[in-house]
Amino acid sequence: MRLIETRADGEEKRELPPPFRNPFVHELRFTAAQKLQIGLMTVTLFPIRLFIAAFMMLLAWPFAFIGSVGRSETAVEPQCLWRKLVDVVLRTIMRVMWFAGGFHWISIKGRQAPPAEAPILTLGPHSSYFDAIPVTMTMASIVMKAESKDIPVWGTLIKYIRPVFVSRSDQDSRRKTVEEIKRRARSGGDWPQIMIFPEGTCTNRTCLITFKPGAFIPAVPVQPVVIRYPNKLDTITWTWQGPGAFKILWLTLCQLHNEFEIEYLPIYSPSEEEKKNPALFAHNVRRLMAKALQVPVTDYSYEDCQLAMAEGQIRLPVDTCLLEFAKLVRSLGLKRVNSEKLLQDYGKRARKLQGQRLSLEDFSQFLELPVSDELRHMFALFDENEDHSMDVREFVIAFSVVCRPAKTLDTIRLAFQMFEAEEDGAITENELMCILRTALGVGELKVSRLFRAIDEEDSGKISFESFREFVDQHPDFAEQYLYSDNAGFGSSSPSHAANGFCADFSPREQKKLD
Repeated sequence: MRLIETRADGEEKRELPPPFRNPFVHELRFTAAQKLQIGLMTVTLFPIRLFIAAFMMLLAWPFAFIGSVGRSETAVEPQCLWRKLVDVVLRTIMRVMWFAGGFHWISIKGRQAPPAEAPILTLGPHSSYFDAIPVTMTMASIVMKAESKDIPVWGTLIKYIRPVFVSRSDQDSRRKTVEEIKRRARSGGDWPQIMIFPEGTCTNRTCLITFKPGAFIPAVPVQPVVIRYPNKLDTITWTWQGPGAFKILWLTLCQLHNEFEIEYLPIYSPSEEEKKNPALFAHNVRRLMAKALQVPVTDYSYEDCQLAMAEGQIRLPVDTCLLEFAKLVRSLGLKRVNSEKLLQDYGKRARKLQGQRLSLEDFSQFLELPVSDELRHMFALFDENEDHSMDVREFVIAFSVVCRPAKTLDTIRLAFQMFEAEEDGAITENELMCILRTALGVGELKVSRLFRAIDEEDSGKISFESFREFVDQHPDFAEQYLYSDNAGFGSSSPSHAANGFCADFSPREQKKLD
């Protein structure tokens, strides 16, 4: 597979090309000098900073508790003098905490609009728990998981900013959450602003992924806000594959200084069409934010995180084409409830073709879909020889990975069935290279060492049974025989970076409310 840059063509125009990096993966590499600095800071400044940060959190707790006394969940009480004083004290404590963590100066561009003018703030890109900095600066409300309020100390601090809670156990919670956001957003500025990260998950800031419509369903003016971390060494990013939460904290506190920038963009008022179409509203706001950040936009979404961090026998490399493929699968409507049955049908038909190269029109007939821009783009992913033809077996392999990302062996078994010779049920080294290359979504892959390890009899062919037996004996075969021989895989393990800054709303909620 190869990723093609989409250019302007006729009326079809993209302001920015799609990203070439997996937005859900973050790799850290250190120079010798950086390693030495981290070592020194670990035994000197790090424990001091960690102690001060923990102390500030504990110091904030009684003030947050006092400030929450007598509050109602359905109404806003008048901001009397003592409540204003508590608010100032909490903001000061939080600022001292961030200062102790190395965020000595926070650059602020633009002006934050008052709640009456923009009841919702949309922030991006979302890349770390350090994105809480603007929350503590503004004391704006956020959308959080209901379980967060039961965490000692942290739960009291969270409740102070009057978040909108989403409960996983309540099937009707998301509809109620949408209703609550609407109620607050249309209160005329009585309620605090709601701060939402519409991407819904953390990325590495190389692009803006698809915005969820939750912030845009109320159809009220929003103020886009962009955040940046212009540091030479990115110890901030906490995403699906990369350093874990504590490692990010440790590395960040070991930096002498951490830069943070927040820019308030002009208020965006939706048109009548955007009020009726939250997805269009979200798309246009995202485009403005991407322009301010000078990063691409992409149709990758929260669902693609599952593909990026799937725990199968092999993990995807940083520059995999499969995220782009998954986006096209959704656009074409191929990933359905019965995708397993569809996959088996594709596999049987592809096997009968026995490697016959298909044209775009043939591919269209194979999928029983009309030729479209999305189908052309998908076809181009597999037209590696640029001869306007493709091997449909590669499409089936990629489709299997997208439909069942954690079931690596099931995908390999299906691939063997499509490639194996009828007389001995085995495949060659080139065929294994094609299978694994497609399953990983890369253009080139070295598999010679792996193939020789499996082919102990030096017959030049291997069967699925011998492959499976080898995998059972070497569960870390990919680490030993693939990652070490090929660039781009890194050594990071999945790091779950989902958090409570943004609710996972879908268009279904909007339909229920209409």
